[in-house]
Amino acid sequence: MTEFSASGDPKRSLELLWGLQEPPSKGPKARFTVEEITRVAIKLADTAGLAALSMRKVAEELGAGTMSLYTYVPGKAELLDLMVDAVVGETARPAHVPGGWRGRLEQIARENAAVYRRHPWLLQVATSRPPMGPNVIAKYDYELRALEGTGLTDIEMDQVLTLVLGFVHAAMRGVVEAEQAARRSGQSDVQWWESYAPLLEKIFDPERFPVAARVGSAAGEAYQAPSDPQAFEFGLARILDGVEALIASGS
Repeated sequence: MTEFSASGDPKRSLELLWGLQEPPSKGPKARFTVEEITRVAIKLADTAGLAALSMRKVAEELGAGTMSLYTYVPGKAELLDLMVDAVVGETARPAHVPGGWRGRLEQIARENAAVYRRHPWLLQVATSRPPMGPNVIAKYDYELRALEGTGLTDIEMDQVLTLVLGFVHAAMRGVVEAEQAARRSGQSDVQWWESYAPLLEKIFDPERFPVAARVGSAAGEAYQAPSDPQAFEFGLARILDGVEALIASGS
């Protein structure tokens, strides 16, 4: 299931994200804050997955009635914007990272990967229309500055950052899906392959698929798993090599 950020009321989302909503002048004192509600929603999604997230479930965790929650947040769409902005704010943003632009991009990639590991549900949120909250914008500004002074144009800086973050998203989706498959099946990758390989050998014709047979055999022996556990490191290094060639071409 894919959810979409910025799919609710844009005015209400921005008010909540930036703390612009005015507190009621009358009525009982608020029992909760928007930050508390957001934290509970994140914990629920971390534990049970995005499919389990609902205004009713969040209200139950808070010990409140569902309708009372709507006085703070108008709906799940706006709550999701708050959750995304909150978790992207977890990325470390040190002022100084060794290794120049390459070291900075590598640090950014690893920080984003760590967020996906902590909050796998984030991989199910399409952010082509990102929630324009303070953490989302601060993160974008910090990550762009990793490429400042490299000679790249502004558009190239944005494209390089999009490339790196897109790679991290795809790579971590594979990592998270592999972990979830192991948990749900009760089998490690090695155990799965040991049970699957004898069956495959009965139907697989290496003469018909010679390259697949040769490479697959070498990869399986090296990885002891269906896929490369170091694929993230390999892919990140190749992308940074490409960025280096791009920067060099403009010098």
